[in-house]
Amino acid sequence: MRRDRLRLTGLVGIAALCGWMGWNGDVLLLPLSILFPALWSGARTRWQAAFISAGYFLAAAHGLPQGVANFYSAEVWPGLLLWMAASSIFICVHAFCWANATVKDRSLRYLGACAVMAVPPAGILGWANPVTAAGVLFPGWGWAGLGATLIGLALMATSYRPFVAMIMCGFWIWSATHWTPAISPSGWQSIDLQFGASLGREGSLQREQELVSMARRHSSGTVVIFPESTLGFWTPTSRHFWQKSLEETNVTVIAGAAVVDQSGYDNVLVRITAMSSSIIYRERMPVPGAMWQPWRRLMDDAGGARAHLFTNPVVSLSSTRLAPLICYEQLLVWPILQSMLHDPDIIVAVGNGWWTAGTSIVAIQRATTRAWALLFNIPFVLSFNT
Repeated sequence: MRRDRLRLTGLVGIAALCGWMGWNGDVLLLPLSILFPALWSGARTRWQAAFISAGYFLAAAHGLPQGVANFYSAEVWPGLLLWMAASSIFICVHAFCWANATVKDRSLRYLGACAVMAVPPAGILGWANPVTAAGVLFPGWGWAGLGATLIGLALMATSYRPFVAMIMCGFWIWSATHWTPAISPSGWQSIDLQFGASLGREGSLQREQELVSMARRHSSGTVVIFPESTLGFWTPTSRHFWQKSLEETNVTVIAGAAVVDQSGYDNVLVRITAMSSSIIYRERMPVPGAMWQPWRRLMDDAGGARAHLFTNPVVSLSSTRLAPLICYEQLLVWPILQSMLHDPDIIVAVGNGWWTAGTSIVAIQRATTRAWALLFNIPFVLSFNT
């Protein structure tokens, strides 16, 4: 009995280490999460599988309690409760799928758990999915690389795991030694801001003029990307101000905003030029709880952000097809894969991460976006406010 407890403690500890290090914001460390199915399959009971899953997920999402405390200007306890609640989905799915089964059945069961956590409804909280490491292991392989990663994950849940781990480690080392810095696509310029919680809330003329001047300083034909929430509430007045301010330029601005009506609001991306402006993207998955509050509709209570789960996976900008990702969507699997099905030319990822101070959440968002861009070998631009 004591030996079994020590073995379980070791598995939970290693799972937690993989979750903590693999999801610390360094894109090259994402493949550490590949070890999770091997640890999960090493459980001898369903309860052990639940503890191992808890160790991995709680460590991977370790920045959540502090982030929630920052967001609500409260103590850490609400964040701890949300941290535990969010992990319960991941734990329950992996505990349910576990079984002391044959090699083939065990592989299929892990793939089932991985798939359930990749798509709604469970996929709405599907952070830290090991499949995200595909871009580091198989850069440029596209869907074939995704398939190879899934096969590797499935085999890691079997007795073949030592052999598979050596192969995956070989691909990891090759990728790391051939790593090249990301280069922004020509004609696209992202702008990172450090306006904290005031972004989108301070509507002073001075702030608007400061943002406009950042856009105007770029050369003709440039597409300038601003973070989520940059424009605040998108109204006819703000539309007129920005179009007027961009006169005599050939600059295109893409920036985050909110469109409010009687039933709630949409978190959007707006395209602005001197001649016209339009909403080009409505967020598919806002942050659950803080933004997306579906229970309010059940109580006939208006408010909260709307989730456009499977709509507008790509948007067109002249002849260029964009795969937009706003903030929370960068932590999930299905939004980017849905966009990739439509063969976009560029990934545009924006966020407003002022509330993540003291955590690695923004670094993780940057790492996951970069990993997906590497997998499908397409350029990307990132724009964040901190």
